[in-house]
Amino acid sequence: MLARALAGQGLRSSTGLDEETRTALRAIARAHPNATDDLVETARQAFAGQLDGSNAARWHAQADQMLSEMESRSRESD
Repeated sequence: MLARALAGQGLRSSTGLDEETRTALRAIARAHPNATDDLVETARQAFAGQLDGSNAARWHAQADQMLSEMESRSRESD
C-alpha cells in the first residue's frame, strides 16, 4: 500500500489497515509526486503501531477518556 500511495494511487478497500495508517497513506497519495520523507516515516510508524497494537491502545484510551468526560458532564447536569 505504501508503494501505491507513493505512486499517487488510491488505497484498495478492505486492506485491514487501521484508520491511522490509512490516513497517513492518503496523505502520501495526495502529496504525489512531492511526498516528503516525513510523510513516509509517519506512515511507517502508523503501520508499526498497528502491528504492535499501540494504535488500538491509544484509540481505546481516547474513547475511554471521552466516555468518562461525557459521564462526568451528565452527572454535573443532573
